Amino acid sequence: MSGYQWRKSSYSANSSNCINIAWRKSSYSADAGNCVNVAADGNGIVLRESDDPEVILTTTPAALRAFIRGAKAGDFDRVQES
Repeated sequence: MSGYQWRKSSYSANSSNCINIAWRKSSYSADAGNCVNVAADGNGIVLRESDDPEVILTTTPAALRAFIRGAKAGDFDRVQES
């Protein structure tokens, strides 16, 4: 599977009955190190930044679709930093 990177679930400890997650990188990222990886697991969608792969965000498919729709519509273009 090209573009996929397997990761063992942290909940598996040293058990052989573990869950693996197939991380997928955007084809737009090419070989750049600054990309977002996405994967589906039993609880929803998980996201991570390639620069800091230990930080993992979990969301639902519906929430991710809403975020992508908003980003494409420009809803976040004027978000100010606090």
